[in-house]
Amino acid sequence: MKLNKHQLQLFEDLTQLNGIAGQEDEIRAYLKKAYSDLGLDLMFDKLGSIIAVKKSKKENAKKVFLVAHMDEVGFMVVNILPNGMIKANPVGGLNSETLLSSRVLLKTKDGRYLKGAIASLPPHLLKGAEGTKTDISNMLFDFGFISKEDALNNGVYIGAMMVIEGKMEVLNGEERILTKAVDDRYGLVLGLEMLESLKDVELDYDLYVGGSVQEEVGCRGGMTSGYLVNPDLAIVLDCSPARDTSGDTSALGQLGKGVLVRFMDGNMIAFKELLDFQVKCCEEAKVNYQYFDSPGGTDAGNIHKLRDGVLTLTHCICARSIHTCSTIFDTNDYISARESLLVMLKRLNTSEFDELLGARR
Repeated sequence: MKLNKHQLQLFEDLTQLNGIAGQEDEIRAYLKKAYSDLGLDLMFDKLGSIIAVKKSKKENAKKVFLVAHMDEVGFMVVNILPNGMIKANPVGGLNSETLLSSRVLLKTKDGRYLKGAIASLPPHLLKGAEGTKTDISNMLFDFGFISKEDALNNGVYIGAMMVIEGKMEVLNGEERILTKAVDDRYGLVLGLEMLESLKDVELDYDLYVGGSVQEEVGCRGGMTSGYLVNPDLAIVLDCSPARDTSGDTSALGQLGKGVLVRFMDGNMIAFKELLDFQVKCCEEAKVNYQYFDSPGGTDAGNIHKLRDGVLTLTHCICARSIHTCSTIFDTNDYISARESLLVMLKRLNTSEFDELLGARR
């Protein structure tokens, strides 16, 4: 199934914005305008997470929190060498083998972007095993400067954000999309679509939809925004690594096989009652779903431990080559996630809440 023009535009808009952990300003500004255009009230935590609020007319309504993280993996400038080369630390999980000779963007003090590349030596200049793998801390970022002073005069500073450049491309007759930052602009697009689709629908609960900060460095904004919202139910939208690249059809996480029923990961054992509800909604929406586990985690890991515990579900898709500038996801998976989540949010009512909240009592 193909994405419509509006969906494609949302993906292009949001994936091409740049924001590492702690510097999510561009994404927050985009969401602030989009949420405001829908006439919604806004909330902010003190770390920079943003949340739109759609209130129910029901008194003492339950709270549902739909959240995706705004930050992407990237780099922070830590040193400017005398010859103008730059050294950096990674921000988030990056595989050094995917980086050498990549083109990068550096955001200057005044908000401009400088284009450059990660320097790579030709094979005949490498010496034995020392040249087989370069640690990120030893990589040199080249923006064409001739001196440290040149770099400083061009707006480079310690702490500046850098990201790998990754233009969005539509592949295979719009069956798949290639771009950067699908983790987790997927979730932001889906959250916006839910607000648009439910704009004129009266819900039995207060709906909170937003973008958290600093997920890639420890799920920090998920915790602070979770405290702010104080939800009865949280649904975390995120993008997980596909395992089908080699052609192994038995591996969990296949492109085109639908929503991930994520039963366990590195920081949460899923609520079985919520998984059953998720599957039921997928089947009602007549979309594909697949079971999934992961050694990694999402904002759900911190949110479900707030207060005396929060009913928390992840509603994810998988993609190939996440945490790179060349992530590929299947548009059918996105549609599956969209349609099933819409069913889920429309089905939630007082009796459904009572059943879910009472399941472990």
